[in-house]
Amino acid sequence: MFSFRLQVLFAIFIALLIGMNLFGSKIISLFGPFSASVGIFMVPLAFLATDVVEEVFGKKLARQFILAGMIAILIVMAYVAIFVSLPAHERYTMNDAYVTVFKSSLRIMTASIIAFLISQFHDVWSFGLLKKKTSGRFLWLRTNVSTVFSQAIDTFLFMMIAFYQLTPKFTFAFVMGIAIPYFIFKVLFGSISSPLVYLGAWWLKNGHQNETEG
Repeated sequence: MFSFRLQVLFAIFIALLIGMNLFGSKIISLFGPFSASVGIFMVPLAFLATDVVEEVFGKKLARQFILAGMIAILIVMAYVAIFVSLPAHERYTMNDAYVTVFKSSLRIMTASIIAFLISQFHDVWSFGLLKKKTSGRFLWLRTNVSTVFSQAIDTFLFMMIAFYQLTPKFTFAFVMGIAIPYFIFKVLFGSISSPLVYLGAWWLKNGHQNETEG
């Protein structure tokens, strides 16, 4: 039986996945000339969530998290496709804006599914390999090393599928101009968030032990 804390973490994980896909088409300025998708504030936390799950419960459950997340994205994606195609009532005057926003979300979700599966499974694999090599020590090192390579896969694969030639403005150079600072920021954000992995692992483990003993 899954503990309540694990269910909460799973809910957060799913919320992050859906949020980054629905909102990710918006580009914001970061540090002057650099720009990135708003999803930058959500993606690293999703990777941290699977690291916490794998640290406490192992690789199998972390993979189940990933597959469940993919199913959630596919369900939302199916509904978005249906809702975009449905004709609007005459009193609804914002249909063009609705279609513009959510049609781009469909492409983002497709990109996300591909990049998400490859990068997350790589993250689980590399985290598990490092855990074995370090005999379960150096959680901060395992989290950061596995996340850096997984974030690189996720960032560049996602950006090219989601944005390349989305409009004439989105050339290869323009997409890379977004992707590189996006990747750097995610790595920095993931590094300073390492204490969250320790805190999350302690919180999850402690809750599981209390419920087991109870």
